[in-house]
Amino acid sequence: MFDFLSMDERRRLSFGGVAELYDRSRPSYPPALVDDVLEFAGVGPGEADRALEVGAGTGKATVLFADRGVSVVALEPSAEMAAVARRNCAEYENVMIEQTEFERWRPDGHEFRFMFSAQAWHWVSADVRYVWARAALQAGGALAPYWNIPDWEACELRDELREAYRRSGEGDGTGDPFHPSAQPGHDDWPGEIAAAPGFDGAQVRYYRWRWTYTTQCYVDLLGTQSANLVTGDAQRDRLFTDVAGVIDAHGGAFEMPYVTQLCLARAS
Repeated sequence: MFDFLSMDERRRLSFGGVAELYDRSRPSYPPALVDDVLEFAGVGPGEADRALEVGAGTGKATVLFADRGVSVVALEPSAEMAAVARRNCAEYENVMIEQTEFERWRPDGHEFRFMFSAQAWHWVSADVRYVWARAALQAGGALAPYWNIPDWEACELRDELREAYRRSGEGDGTGDPFHPSAQPGHDDWPGEIAAAPGFDGAQVRYYRWRWTYTTQCYVDLLGTQSANLVTGDAQRDRLFTDVAGVIDAHGGAFEMPYVTQLCLARAS
């Protein structure tokens, strides 16, 4: 049996305590990304194909695909997050939310046309994620994890927010994409797929967009980041106060540039 409990469980499962805040604060995903995933997976207009979602969260990505007629089996380990996802997906008869970890779940054969994972693929154990993904997908099926990532290079408040993080004793941003010193993007996807059993055809696509945050909305968003959820209350409160001060000094709102990174591969 693979050992996936060695991962940072506190961060991986920290979101349940802020499920409602997560649902209100986290942005959705570009419609063009959904178009591209369906095209890559070979799903035509009106076709009712089956998809597996890993790490459904509160269902933000789930509803985008369900609204296109895709039948989605959505896996979410947190009971609180799964409950919000069921509420958000209540109108979709083509969605089934299962409260379970992908590492513990087993498919009934190669039954899915594609698999997607929004903001969650990095939380799945590297020991098993491609093994179980290939077991779930049809031959030629598509794997499509993706992430919304702040484009700090294009953010006008980056230097001031970085100073706020420094004053609050936050580190260098390793593992926290909302730290202003964070480096953009994820690991080398083509290299990762080249080493993954049963997958090939790696592609990476990017979608750029912007979102305006008020002071409170941005602080709320930071309150859903795992790096902040597992830190001490005093340090977190100090950080949020300093960040709020920066945004308030610029009129109480700012525009965050995002890049959504879509990673694609095909089951061989």
